[in-house]
Amino acid sequence: MTTKALGEPAASSANERLYQTDIPARLDRLPWSRFHTLLVFALGITWLLDGLEVTLAGSVSGALKDSPALHMSNTDIGLAGAVYIAGAVLGALFFGWLTDRLGRRKLFFITLFLYIGATAATAFSWNLGSFLLFRFLTGAGIGGEYTAINSTIQEFTPARFRGWVDLTINGTFWIGAALGAVGSIVLLDPAWVGSELGWRLCFGIGAALGLVIMLMRLWLPESPRWLMIHNQPEEAERIVADIERHYHERGIALPPIEGKPLRLHARDHTPLKEVFHSLFVVHRRRAVVGMTLLTAQAFFYNAIFFTYALVLTDFYDVPSQHIGWYILPFALGNFCGPLLLGRLFDVVGRKIMISATYFISGVLLTLSGYLFQQELIDVTQQTIAWMVIFFFASAAASSAYLTVAETFPLEIRALAIAVFYAFGTGLGGMIGPTLFGALIETGSRTNVLYGYLIGAGLMIIAGLVQALWGVASERKSLEHVARPLSQAHDDEPEPLGRSAQLSTQ
Repeated sequence: MTTKALGEPAASSANERLYQTDIPARLDRLPWSRFHTLLVFALGITWLLDGLEVTLAGSVSGALKDSPALHMSNTDIGLAGAVYIAGAVLGALFFGWLTDRLGRRKLFFITLFLYIGATAATAFSWNLGSFLLFRFLTGAGIGGEYTAINSTIQEFTPARFRGWVDLTINGTFWIGAALGAVGSIVLLDPAWVGSELGWRLCFGIGAALGLVIMLMRLWLPESPRWLMIHNQPEEAERIVADIERHYHERGIALPPIEGKPLRLHARDHTPLKEVFHSLFVVHRRRAVVGMTLLTAQAFFYNAIFFTYALVLTDFYDVPSQHIGWYILPFALGNFCGPLLLGRLFDVVGRKIMISATYFISGVLLTLSGYLFQQELIDVTQQTIAWMVIFFFASAAASSAYLTVAETFPLEIRALAIAVFYAFGTGLGGMIGPTLFGALIETGSRTNVLYGYLIGAGLMIIAGLVQALWGVASERKSLEHVARPLSQAHDDEPEPLGRSAQLSTQ
């Protein structure tokens, strides 16, 4: 592989350069390899951390209420969940903007560092105010991680694997949930540690995992797709050539490159005016789909998951130190959903699978909510019901992130993820836990049913919107699904003396 330059621009005119590159096609043709597996482990583990944090918030809720330092009520527990989501929303917006401007690699280190510091600080909370502050900062780190990580994984993963990989990675949230559950079982047990010190040590689990993840990410390169649209095509070429070299060293023949090379105008950044014009004018129908999917799943998930422990303790008299046992089967169903259904999103297609999983989740929650309200199911049956519901809901929620990550142009991918995550999660994620905390506080099963019906209705509406306006992006390159903002038109002439070509020989 060689890189050939046909003329270099003056330094003051760098943004007038016009590149021709086949980097996206070369990344999409790659067979699955050790590189992709390591990438998934190093970056995808972010979802595990979020699952850990959310589970701990629920699993230790009983200990937080009994803590001499915090004295939290059910409403305070719901507020803590909302504060965490608020941090995630604002962190996603701020760090998402920086991710598109400064690069994927820089930001997934910055956001991980913030997460490690904030979750470690949570363990040393001395009152309700300090606990809420540290939960806010923890959420900000996780929200920033989502934008940097999802865009990076999308841009490295070959098109034919993108749906299954993205859903499976998102499903690792529930491995984190299981870790949080087991950790709470051990650390809250008086025979081991006890509730007051135990809940503090629980939050230290995330900090310890974060330090390990920091080391795993050191070898990761910058996204070649980000580099090629930010005036660094030579560096992008070097990274892709290095990835391809490992295939040649192992005697693995690479498929031929398909499609025409891209012709791109160099740019250092994308103005915010162009970002919002692209999101809400050029791609407004996609924006409606992304907003609807993320809002529905955020309300559905956060409302139920942030308060599931309160349902178990207040309505089924489950001791707070035993909550972790009930989250394990719940987490199993959530992890298996994306893992087992994910391949169908690439084979059957996005529109059918996304709309079906949303619709099924809404119908099942309606049925189980009615059985709960009528007191027709015990705690074991309630757990089984949640396990089945979230087998489908987990795949649905994961597909929402997949949708907003792959249906908008490369230049604004991270910020697009951030904007829709922020609006969707802000509307659904902050309102849900607070509303459900208040509904559970009333002690009325009928009031809790009303909350379930709201969540179910939102999921069904989202499924219908996806069926009508969703994009069939399966097995297509990112550049085909959404034309890059910097892509030159086919009939656009190259500026004389100000062009460069990147090609494989």
